[in-house]
Amino acid sequence: MSVAATGPKYQQVYTSLRRDIESGRLKRGDRVPSEAELVRTFGASRITVGRAVRELQRAGLVERRVGSGTYVKGAQKIAGALSFGLLIPDLGETEIFEPICQGMMASPLAREHALVWGPSSPSTGSGQTPSTSRVRAERAWQLCRHYIDRKVAGVFFAPLELMPEKDDVNLRIADALDAARIPIVLLDRTVVPYPRRGHHDLVGIDNRRAGYVITDYVIGAGSKRVAFLGMPHTAATVDAREAGYREALYASGLAVDRALARRLDPTDTEAIKEFIRAVDPDGIVCANDHTAARVMRTLLRLGRRIPEDITMVGIDDAEYAELLPVPLTTLRQPTAQIGHAALAAMLDRMSQPALPPRDILLHCEIVERESCRRHDS
Repeated sequence: MSVAATGPKYQQVYTSLRRDIESGRLKRGDRVPSEAELVRTFGASRITVGRAVRELQRAGLVERRVGSGTYVKGAQKIAGALSFGLLIPDLGETEIFEPICQGMMASPLAREHALVWGPSSPSTGSGQTPSTSRVRAERAWQLCRHYIDRKVAGVFFAPLELMPEKDDVNLRIADALDAARIPIVLLDRTVVPYPRRGHHDLVGIDNRRAGYVITDYVIGAGSKRVAFLGMPHTAATVDAREAGYREALYASGLAVDRALARRLDPTDTEAIKEFIRAVDPDGIVCANDHTAARVMRTLLRLGRRIPEDITMVGIDDAEYAELLPVPLTTLRQPTAQIGHAALAAMLDRMSQPALPPRDILLHCEIVERESCRRHDS
């Protein structure tokens, strides 16, 4: 797990040590690693490490003993057990969110607090009609109002996607929680369209880098004409992954052809057939495993062989990825660790409201399966 370098280095050292204290890895009375040890661990200067330790001292978490070192005084507790709302409209439909929630509940930080689950939206598959979109939007809004009325201490929010009006709905929810002074930690995606940032803490992966890494992998497997496919009205994460895809093409000296990147319904056989006919890709980067599974079935129905005719990859490593007709090469999200980090971020936000908004981005790893294999593997 790592915190993206979006703030000063001393803040990263401070945050890491604070989490060690709050999680119990460093207990009351334990000696904090020396400044020399922290310099080696974080690759930071002694001045930077010293500032981080002073900030811990100001927060009442450690004390310095002359001639002996720095010792843990104990985590500054937020008074009482708190309830946090889970506002995840796509829970049960977007595969990463359930294990993220499980990671939150399994975190040592969750022992004193309660996570409140709301109802998930109805399953609608890849197609969204105006009526089903309105139902999802209304359910999300009602759950937001429920959390405000209940006066929860904070809300973990995964903004809606796969609907034309998603940006308006997401902003309405975020604005209402802000007005109620309820802290928000975003899961996986921003409230605002890519590349805008917004002003809330976000925990997930570096989606632009993810798009780059998985595309570079496909190129390394021998593909020269690589396409990118996503569904319409997806979250900002997909825009970021497409940006990373384009960067990988550019870095490899391949043509960045706009025609190769499309948003379409992966179950629409005619649309996929026309896309393949028009651009003739030898590799496809799918925005996520959900899209990849549907594109794969459509390609197989069209008589295309995977990976002999077209290599394919996804992003997420959903549970079913290795059970597809051709087991899917993908980029695994560390979902349990995202849940743990999100809860830590919420507690940080509550204890230090003046902290600047943060992106806490965790590393992914490639899981190689039959749909795409590099020649050097």
